[in-house]
Amino acid sequence: MAKKGKKYEDAIKLVDRERVYEIQEAVELVKKTATAKFDETVELAARLGVDPKKADQQIRGAVVLPNGTGKTQRVLVFAKGDKAKEAEAAGADFVGEDDLINKVNQGWFDFDVVVATPDMMAQVGKLGRVLGPKGLMPNPKTGTVTFDVTKAVNEIKAGKVEYRVDKTGNIHVPIGKVSFSDEKLAENLTTIIETLLKAKPASSKGTYMRNVAIASTMGPGVKVNVSAVKL
Repeated sequence: MAKKGKKYEDAIKLVDRERVYEIQEAVELVKKTATAKFDETVELAARLGVDPKKADQQIRGAVVLPNGTGKTQRVLVFAKGDKAKEAEAAGADFVGEDDLINKVNQGWFDFDVVVATPDMMAQVGKLGRVLGPKGLMPNPKTGTVTFDVTKAVNEIKAGKVEYRVDKTGNIHVPIGKVSFSDEKLAENLTTIIETLLKAKPASSKGTYMRNVAIASTMGPGVKVNVSAVKL
């Protein structure tokens, strides 16, 4: 097992591992335990009471965080004709058809999010083996397969994040940066929790949100009490 650094060991002493903190307290503690020299990302990790093997419990979607993520996303849009012009006008970083499909197929990945119009999906589908493993494949559930490319690009640039349950029932979502104010991080965190609560499948039995924690990139996890969040 890798040895933890002194800063991490000092930070972890500030966290009561048995305690579940209220949202505001959790945010304050995560910021206090973030000791890296760079602006660390704060991420939520949630263990859900779902069975991802069941089609109706494969939770996936996207939400625009009210205060963004603190990161500028590079958006690639596969579109043609007027929709390509619309994507460019909306501020997409890269727009194209077969030329970009071939470029990606050859190993180019200088982008963070991919959007495609429905009429491009037959060609974009060929990139499944390269985009899929990286979680970059456009999907209607996350709003990245759409003719409304202006809305898609604007939302991504404004701080839209995707969430998807993995095979063990866990979800990881960035909620901002340590440099954000406590209020902005708390608001983003509450938005994510509300979104996940609304996504609860009817067939899910027992405790749905089994464990929720937030942590900075280099800091320890802090458990969060989600019971105060009301829909």
